[in-house]
Amino acid sequence: MSFISYLLNGISLGSIYALIALGYTMVYGIAKMLNFAHGDVIMVGGVIAYTAINSLGLSPYLAVLAAIVTCTVLGITIEKIAYKPLRGASSLTVLITAIGVSYFLQNFVLWQFGSNSKNFPSVVRFPTWQINESLSVDGVTTVTIVTALIIMVALTLFIKKSKPGQAMLALSEDRGAAQLMGVNVNRTVSLTFAIGSALAGVASVLLCSAYPQISYQTGAMPGIKAFVAAVFGGIGSIPGAMIGGVLLGVIENMSKAYISTQMSDAVVFGILILVLLVKPTGILGKKIHEKV
Repeated sequence: MSFISYLLNGISLGSIYALIALGYTMVYGIAKMLNFAHGDVIMVGGVIAYTAINSLGLSPYLAVLAAIVTCTVLGITIEKIAYKPLRGASSLTVLITAIGVSYFLQNFVLWQFGSNSKNFPSVVRFPTWQINESLSVDGVTTVTIVTALIIMVALTLFIKKSKPGQAMLALSEDRGAAQLMGVNVNRTVSLTFAIGSALAGVASVLLCSAYPQISYQTGAMPGIKAFVAAVFGGIGSIPGAMIGGVLLGVIENMSKAYISTQMSDAVVFGILILVLLVKPTGILGKKIHEKV
């Protein structure tokens, strides 16, 4: 494979990380909590899509829709049951709860779905682009990159132009002032979880199409790496999540190609540490000034 092929595959992988990271960055930026169960929501989306195609015989398009709807409902349910009662609790309490939700989802799917990985049928019906004799771009790569770009632009416009988006922006700046101005905190936070989880549904289908295996642990490592991407780009920043995800994917793929497949994760996390030592808030992150 050529350098360009490795680069395109890295951008494709990074686009998946970016879609997952958008969920992290939105929830943290608006609700100020880290939803570590987000990776497992992705896993549930993949399981739903697999079941819809193989057990129910649905078309790939309906399977994608089923995954997105299920992830959206699951995200709202998790927020209502697990996080809403802890709205005023400490960050450590919320973090422990998120880990508990994560293990609950994993073990529930393990109980229902089994421990063995299953082959995931690709839902992408897009032809391979043959650029020249030695370089081609498969349909999954093309669809993944284009989807990530469209979603990032749409999400940015939604936040800046729509009334619910403005409510999210106000809540992220100052929750107390937003409440005084009439922003419905519960509805806004639920909408944030709904959007982040819907993106997880999209990411689940693209991830399982690019790497066609599904199991109860499918979302664990991508979830961690997407969180790293969100921190890398500046958690709370939508463009930062996109940039962080793409950079992470490219670094990981290039490390596998030119250094070692066993050392690729070490290289990724090592570069993250270096970036945070130089700029602790991430690439596009802003310093937060706390009142004393």
